[in-house]
Amino acid sequence: MTGFGHHISLSHRRSKRRFDPTIQRKRYWLPSEGRHVRLTPTVGFVRGTDVDVVRAGRWTH
Repeated sequence: MTGFGHHISLSHRRSKRRFDPTIQRKRYWLPSEGRHVRLTPTVGFVRGTDVDVVRAGRWTH
C-alpha cells in the first residue's frame, strides 16, 4: 500500500512525497516440487514468513 504525505524541511517548507513499500526479490526452495520459486514480497513478509507458508501456497502478492 502506498501512502502519501509531505516532506518537511528544517525551515518547515513542505514538498510532496510517497511512502512506498520496501519490495525485495527472494527465492524460496520448494522441495515438494523440486524447484525454486521467485517471489517479490515486502520486507515485513520476509522477516515474518515461515517457509511452510510458501510451500503451502498461501502467499499472495
